[in-house]
Amino acid sequence: MLGVIVTLHEFGHLLAAKIFGVYCKEFSFGFGPKLLSHKGKETEYCLRAIPLGGFVAMAGDTDNDLETKVEAEDLPPERTLTGIANWKRIIIMMAGIMMNILLAIVIYSMMILSSGTYATSTKPVITNVLEDSPALKAGLKEGDIVTKVEFDNGLSYRPETYLELINFLDTYDGNGPWIMTVERDGSSVRFDVFPEFKEDQQRYMVGIGFSNKAVEAVKVNIFNCWKYGFEFAMFILKLTFSSLLTLFQGKNLDSLSGPIGIYSTVSQTASLGMEYYLQLIAMVSINVGIVNALPLPIFDGGRVLLLLIEAIIRRPLSEKAQNAVMSASMALLLLLFIFVMYNDISKIIGG
Repeated sequence: MLGVIVTLHEFGHLLAAKIFGVYCKEFSFGFGPKLLSHKGKETEYCLRAIPLGGFVAMAGDTDNDLETKVEAEDLPPERTLTGIANWKRIIIMMAGIMMNILLAIVIYSMMILSSGTYATSTKPVITNVLEDSPALKAGLKEGDIVTKVEFDNGLSYRPETYLELINFLDTYDGNGPWIMTVERDGSSVRFDVFPEFKEDQQRYMVGIGFSNKAVEAVKVNIFNCWKYGFEFAMFILKLTFSSLLTLFQGKNLDSLSGPIGIYSTVSQTASLGMEYYLQLIAMVSINVGIVNALPLPIFDGGRVLLLLIEAIIRRPLSEKAQNAVMSASMALLLLLFIFVMYNDISKIIGG
Protein backbone atom coordinates (compact mmCIF):
# COMPACT_ATOMS: atom_id res chain seq x y z
CA MET A 1 0.00 0.00 0.00
CA LEU A 2 2.76 2.45 0.94
CA GLY A 3 4.63 1.51 -2.23
CA VAL A 4 1.67 2.43 -4.41
CA ILE A 5 1.00 5.69 -2.53
CA VAL A 6 4.64 6.83 -2.65
CA THR A 7 5.00 5.81 -6.30
CA LEU A 8 1.93 7.87 -7.23
CA HIS A 9 3.53 10.75 -5.33
CA GLU A 10 6.68 10.37 -7.44
CA PHE A 11 4.54 10.07 -10.59
CA GLY A 12 3.26 13.58 -9.83
CA HIS A 13 6.86 14.82 -9.86
CA LEU A 14 7.46 12.98 -13.15
CA LEU A 15 4.44 14.52 -14.91
CA ALA A 16 5.32 18.05 -13.81
CA ALA A 17 8.98 17.58 -14.74
CA LYS A 18 8.06 16.40 -18.24
CA ILE A 19 5.65 19.33 -18.70
CA PHE A 20 8.55 21.72 -18.04
CA GLY A 21 10.99 19.74 -20.20
CA VAL A 22 13.24 18.42 -17.42
CA TYR A 23 15.11 15.29 -18.47
CA CYS A 24 14.00 12.24 -16.45
CA LYS A 25 16.30 9.24 -16.82
CA GLU A 26 14.24 6.76 -14.78
CA PHE A 27 10.91 6.35 -13.07
CA SER A 28 10.85 3.41 -10.69
CA PHE A 29 8.38 1.52 -8.56
CA GLY A 30 10.40 0.24 -5.61
CA PHE A 31 14.08 0.32 -4.70
CA GLY A 32 17.02 -2.06 -4.99
CA PRO A 33 17.81 -4.40 -7.92
CA LYS A 34 15.83 -4.04 -11.14
CA LEU A 35 13.33 -6.80 -11.89
CA LEU A 36 11.67 -5.41 -15.02
CA SER A 37 12.21 -2.33 -17.15
CA HIS A 38 10.79 -0.67 -20.24
CA LYS A 39 12.55 2.07 -22.18
CA GLY A 40 10.28 4.90 -23.25
CA LYS A 41 11.19 7.80 -25.54
CA GLU A 42 13.85 8.93 -23.06
CA THR A 43 12.71 7.65 -19.65
CA GLU A 44 13.24 4.09 -18.41
CA TYR A 45 10.28 2.73 -16.42
CA CYS A 46 11.41 0.13 -13.87
CA LEU A 47 10.06 -2.33 -11.33
CA ARG A 48 12.57 -2.89 -8.51
CA ALA A 49 12.82 -5.57 -5.84
CA ILE A 50 11.86 -3.63 -2.68
CA PRO A 51 8.27 -2.31 -3.08
CA LEU A 52 8.40 0.31 -0.31
CA GLY A 53 8.11 3.38 -2.50
CA GLY A 54 9.53 4.71 -5.73
CA PHE A 55 11.49 7.55 -7.28
CA VAL A 56 12.02 9.65 -10.38
CA ALA A 57 15.61 10.38 -11.38
CA MET A 58 15.71 13.93 -12.79
CA ALA A 59 18.65 15.81 -14.23
CA GLY A 60 19.96 18.26 -11.65
CA ASP A 61 18.45 16.35 -8.71
CA THR A 62 20.93 14.30 -6.65
CA ASP A 63 18.37 12.70 -4.30
CA ASN A 64 18.46 9.33 -6.09
CA ASP A 65 22.15 9.09 -6.98
CA LEU A 66 22.50 5.83 -5.04
CA GLU A 67 19.89 4.19 -7.30
CA THR A 68 20.29 6.03 -10.60
CA LYS A 69 22.85 8.78 -11.19
CA VAL A 70 21.86 11.24 -13.90
CA GLU A 71 24.71 12.78 -15.85
CA ALA A 72 23.61 16.33 -16.64
CA GLU A 73 26.84 17.77 -18.04
CA ASP A 74 25.86 17.17 -21.67
CA LEU A 75 22.33 18.54 -21.24
CA PRO A 76 21.28 22.14 -21.88
CA PRO A 77 20.55 23.97 -18.56
CA GLU A 78 16.84 24.31 -19.32
CA ARG A 79 16.53 20.51 -19.30
CA THR A 80 17.80 20.24 -15.70
CA LEU A 81 15.97 20.86 -12.44
CA THR A 82 18.50 23.50 -11.40
CA GLY A 83 18.39 25.26 -14.77
CA ILE A 84 14.70 26.16 -14.85
CA ALA A 85 12.86 29.02 -13.14
CA ASN A 86 12.22 28.67 -9.41
CA TRP A 87 8.43 28.77 -9.86
CA LYS A 88 8.65 25.75 -12.17
CA ARG A 89 10.81 23.91 -9.63
CA ILE A 90 8.25 24.69 -6.92
CA ILE A 91 5.44 23.24 -9.05
CA ILE A 92 7.50 20.10 -9.67
CA MET A 93 8.14 19.72 -5.93
CA MET A 94 4.48 20.29 -5.01
CA ALA A 95 3.11 18.00 -7.74
CA GLY A 96 3.75 14.89 -5.65
CA ILE A 97 1.75 16.27 -2.74
CA MET A 98 -1.11 17.21 -5.06
CA MET A 99 -1.10 13.67 -6.48
CA ASN A 100 -1.54 12.27 -2.96
CA ILE A 101 -4.52 14.57 -2.34
CA LEU A 102 -5.96 13.70 -5.76
CA LEU A 103 -5.75 9.97 -4.98
CA ALA A 104 -7.77 10.53 -1.79
CA ILE A 105 -10.36 12.61 -3.66
CA VAL A 106 -10.78 9.91 -6.31
CA ILE A 107 -11.19 7.16 -3.70
CA TYR A 108 -13.72 9.12 -1.63
CA SER A 109 -15.62 10.17 -4.77
CA MET A 110 -15.92 6.59 -6.00
CA MET A 111 -17.05 5.38 -2.57
CA ILE A 112 -19.67 8.13 -2.37
CA LEU A 113 -20.82 7.30 -5.91
CA SER A 114 -21.20 3.62 -5.03
CA SER A 115 -23.34 4.50 -2.00
CA GLY A 116 -25.79 6.45 -4.17
CA THR A 117 -26.35 9.24 -1.62
CA TYR A 118 -24.32 11.76 0.33
CA ALA A 119 -25.28 13.54 3.56
CA THR A 120 -24.96 17.31 3.49
CA SER A 121 -25.62 19.54 6.48
CA THR A 122 -26.11 23.10 7.67
CA LYS A 123 -24.02 25.19 10.07
CA PRO A 124 -23.61 23.65 13.56
CA VAL A 125 -26.33 25.74 15.22
CA ILE A 126 -27.55 24.34 18.55
CA THR A 127 -31.37 24.17 18.50
CA ASN A 128 -31.91 22.22 21.72
CA VAL A 129 -30.15 21.81 25.08
CA LEU A 130 -31.38 18.93 27.24
CA GLU A 131 -32.37 19.46 30.86
CA ASP A 132 -29.74 18.52 33.46
CA SER A 133 -27.20 17.85 30.69
CA PRO A 134 -23.46 18.65 30.65
CA ALA A 135 -24.15 21.29 27.99
CA LEU A 136 -26.76 23.05 30.15
CA LYS A 137 -24.49 22.93 33.21
CA ALA A 138 -21.65 24.44 31.17
CA GLY A 139 -23.83 27.31 29.98
CA LEU A 140 -24.56 26.46 26.33
CA LYS A 141 -27.84 27.83 24.92
CA GLU A 142 -30.13 27.37 21.95
CA GLY A 143 -28.98 29.47 19.00
CA ASP A 144 -25.27 29.11 19.82
CA ILE A 145 -23.19 28.38 16.72
CA VAL A 146 -20.29 26.01 17.42
CA THR A 147 -17.16 27.51 15.86
CA LYS A 148 -14.40 25.44 17.49
CA VAL A 149 -13.94 22.35 19.67
CA GLU A 150 -10.70 21.40 21.43
CA PHE A 151 -9.95 18.19 23.32
CA ASP A 152 -7.68 17.70 26.32
CA ASN A 153 -5.02 16.09 24.08
CA GLY A 154 -4.70 19.33 22.09
CA LEU A 155 -6.64 18.13 19.06
CA SER A 156 -8.93 20.89 17.81
CA TYR A 157 -11.22 21.57 14.86
CA ARG A 158 -13.27 24.43 13.45
CA PRO A 159 -16.40 22.79 12.02
CA GLU A 160 -18.20 24.47 9.17
CA THR A 161 -21.14 22.06 9.20
CA TYR A 162 -23.05 19.92 11.68
CA LEU A 163 -21.66 16.69 10.20
CA GLU A 164 -18.08 17.95 10.46
CA LEU A 165 -18.74 18.65 14.14
CA ILE A 166 -20.20 15.18 14.76
CA ASN A 167 -17.39 13.43 12.87
CA PHE A 168 -14.80 15.32 14.90
CA LEU A 169 -16.51 14.62 18.24
CA ASP A 170 -16.40 10.90 17.40
CA THR A 171 -12.58 11.08 17.64
CA TYR A 172 -12.76 12.02 21.35
CA ASP A 173 -10.55 9.76 23.49
CA GLY A 174 -12.56 10.08 26.71
CA ASN A 175 -10.10 12.31 28.59
CA GLY A 176 -10.84 15.81 29.83
CA PRO A 177 -13.52 18.32 28.82
CA TRP A 178 -14.53 19.56 25.41
CA ILE A 179 -13.51 23.21 25.18
CA MET A 180 -16.31 24.50 22.98
CA THR A 181 -16.19 27.95 21.43
CA VAL A 182 -19.52 29.29 20.20
CA GLU A 183 -20.72 32.41 18.48
CA ARG A 184 -23.44 34.08 20.57
CA ASP A 185 -24.97 37.46 19.74
CA GLY A 186 -21.98 38.34 17.60
CA SER A 187 -19.43 37.49 20.31
CA SER A 188 -17.15 34.47 20.77
CA VAL A 189 -17.63 32.58 24.06
CA ARG A 190 -15.73 29.53 25.40
CA PHE A 191 -17.16 26.76 27.60
CA ASP A 192 -15.67 23.70 29.31
CA VAL A 193 -18.15 20.89 28.70
CA PHE A 194 -17.67 17.49 30.38
CA PRO A 195 -19.22 14.78 28.18
CA GLU A 196 -20.95 11.70 29.59
CA PHE A 197 -20.68 8.22 28.08
CA LYS A 198 -24.07 6.83 27.01
CA GLU A 199 -24.13 3.03 27.12
CA ASP A 200 -27.17 2.72 24.84
CA GLN A 201 -25.45 4.67 22.06
CA GLN A 202 -21.87 3.70 22.91
CA ARG A 203 -20.60 7.27 22.55
CA TYR A 204 -19.83 10.39 24.57
CA MET A 205 -22.58 13.03 24.55
CA VAL A 206 -23.19 16.43 26.13
CA GLY A 207 -26.91 16.87 25.51
CA ILE A 208 -27.15 19.27 22.58
CA GLY A 209 -29.55 18.86 19.70
CA PHE A 210 -29.77 20.18 16.17
CA SER A 211 -32.59 20.84 13.72
CA ASN A 212 -34.17 17.92 11.88
CA LYS A 213 -33.25 19.80 8.72
CA ALA A 214 -29.57 19.96 9.71
CA VAL A 215 -28.83 16.87 7.60
CA GLU A 216 -30.08 16.21 4.09
CA ALA A 217 -29.34 13.19 1.90
CA VAL A 218 -28.68 14.16 -1.71
CA LYS A 219 -28.57 11.79 -4.66
CA VAL A 220 -25.11 11.19 -6.09
CA ASN A 221 -24.19 10.72 -9.74
CA ILE A 222 -21.01 10.58 -11.78
CA PHE A 223 -21.03 14.37 -12.14
CA ASN A 224 -21.49 15.57 -8.54
CA CYS A 225 -19.62 12.77 -6.71
CA TRP A 226 -16.33 14.65 -7.29
CA LYS A 227 -17.63 17.69 -5.42
CA TYR A 228 -18.57 15.60 -2.39
CA GLY A 229 -15.37 13.55 -2.61
CA PHE A 230 -13.40 16.79 -2.55
CA GLU A 231 -15.39 18.09 0.45
CA PHE A 232 -14.78 14.91 2.45
CA ALA A 233 -11.07 14.81 1.52
CA MET A 234 -10.72 18.42 2.73
CA PHE A 235 -12.36 17.43 6.05
CA ILE A 236 -9.85 14.60 6.53
CA LEU A 237 -7.02 16.92 5.45
CA LYS A 238 -7.94 19.54 8.07
CA LEU A 239 -8.40 16.90 10.76
CA THR A 240 -5.02 15.34 9.94
CA PHE A 241 -3.33 18.75 9.97
CA SER A 242 -4.89 19.46 13.37
CA SER A 243 -3.53 16.15 14.67
CA LEU A 244 -0.08 17.06 13.37
CA LEU A 245 -0.17 20.38 15.23
CA THR A 246 -0.79 18.56 18.53
CA LEU A 247 2.39 16.53 17.94
CA PHE A 248 4.43 19.72 17.54
CA GLN A 249 2.94 20.84 20.85
CA GLY A 250 4.34 17.67 22.46
CA LYS A 251 0.88 16.13 22.95
CA ASN A 252 -0.54 12.79 21.83
CA LEU A 253 2.93 11.53 20.86
CA ASP A 254 1.99 7.93 21.71
CA SER A 255 -0.36 7.96 18.70
CA LEU A 256 2.59 8.08 16.28
CA SER A 257 3.21 4.85 14.38
CA GLY A 258 6.01 3.58 12.18
CA PRO A 259 6.19 0.67 9.71
CA ILE A 260 5.25 -1.93 12.34
CA GLY A 261 2.21 0.02 13.51
CA ILE A 262 1.12 0.77 9.95
CA TYR A 263 1.42 -2.91 9.00
CA SER A 264 -0.73 -3.88 11.98
CA THR A 265 -3.36 -1.26 11.11
CA VAL A 266 -3.43 -2.25 7.43
CA SER A 267 -3.74 -5.93 8.34
CA GLN A 268 -6.66 -5.29 10.69
CA THR A 269 -8.39 -2.92 8.27
CA ALA A 270 -8.03 -5.25 5.27
CA SER A 271 -9.78 -8.00 7.24
CA LEU A 272 -12.85 -5.73 7.56
CA GLY A 273 -13.36 -5.51 3.79
CA MET A 274 -12.42 -3.52 0.71
CA GLU A 275 -14.41 -0.40 1.70
CA TYR A 276 -12.44 0.05 4.92
CA TYR A 277 -9.17 -0.73 3.16
CA LEU A 278 -9.82 1.93 0.51
CA GLN A 279 -10.65 4.47 3.22
CA LEU A 280 -7.33 3.71 4.90
CA ILE A 281 -5.46 4.11 1.59
CA ALA A 282 -7.06 7.54 1.12
CA MET A 283 -6.25 8.58 4.68
CA VAL A 284 -2.63 7.38 4.50
CA SER A 285 -2.23 9.12 1.12
CA ILE A 286 -3.33 12.40 2.70
CA ASN A 287 -0.89 11.80 5.57
CA VAL A 288 1.96 11.18 3.12
CA GLY A 289 1.08 14.40 1.32
CA ILE A 290 1.01 16.44 4.54
CA VAL A 291 4.28 14.96 5.84
CA ASN A 292 5.97 15.78 2.53
CA ALA A 293 4.77 19.36 2.89
CA LEU A 294 6.70 19.78 6.16
CA PRO A 295 9.39 22.50 5.95
CA LEU A 296 12.31 20.10 6.34
CA PRO A 297 14.75 20.01 3.38
CA ILE A 298 14.51 16.23 3.17
CA PHE A 299 10.81 16.70 2.24
CA ASP A 300 9.25 18.54 -0.69
CA GLY A 301 8.00 21.33 1.57
CA GLY A 302 11.50 21.97 2.84
CA ARG A 303 12.91 22.11 -0.67
CA VAL A 304 10.21 24.62 -1.61
CA LEU A 305 11.16 26.67 1.47
CA LEU A 306 14.82 26.73 0.37
CA LEU A 307 13.75 27.89 -3.10
CA LEU A 308 11.69 30.69 -1.57
CA ILE A 309 14.67 31.73 0.58
CA GLU A 310 16.87 31.80 -2.52
CA ALA A 311 14.25 33.94 -4.29
CA ILE A 312 14.22 36.39 -1.37
CA ILE A 313 18.02 36.69 -1.04
CA ARG A 314 18.37 36.52 -4.85
CA ARG A 315 21.20 34.02 -4.83
CA PRO A 316 21.57 30.27 -4.30
CA LEU A 317 22.42 29.03 -0.82
CA SER A 318 25.99 27.87 -0.44
CA GLU A 319 26.64 24.16 -0.73
CA LYS A 320 27.92 24.19 2.87
CA ALA A 321 24.67 25.74 4.14
CA GLN A 322 22.54 23.28 2.15
CA ASN A 323 24.54 20.30 3.45
CA ALA A 324 24.25 21.55 7.05
CA VAL A 325 20.48 21.97 6.80
CA MET A 326 20.08 18.58 5.09
CA SER A 327 22.19 16.86 7.76
CA ALA A 328 20.10 18.41 10.54
CA SER A 329 16.92 17.29 8.79
CA MET A 330 18.24 13.75 8.44
CA ALA A 331 19.13 13.69 12.13
CA LEU A 332 15.63 14.82 13.11
CA LEU A 333 14.07 12.23 10.81
CA LEU A 334 16.28 9.49 12.27
CA LEU A 335 15.27 10.45 15.82
CA LEU A 336 11.62 10.42 14.77
CA PHE A 337 12.03 6.97 13.19
CA ILE A 338 13.63 5.60 16.37
CA PHE A 339 10.81 7.10 18.45
CA VAL A 340 7.98 5.65 16.35
CA MET A 341 9.64 2.23 16.25
CA TYR A 342 9.88 2.36 20.05
CA ASN A 343 6.18 3.30 20.15
CA ASP A 344 5.23 0.38 17.91
CA ILE A 345 7.25 -2.18 19.86
CA SER A 346 5.94 -0.86 23.20
CA LYS A 347 2.36 -1.27 21.97
CA ILE A 348 3.05 -4.85 20.90
CA ILE A 349 4.72 -5.75 24.21
CA GLY A 350 2.07 -3.89 26.21
CA GLY A 351 -0.77 -5.37 24.17
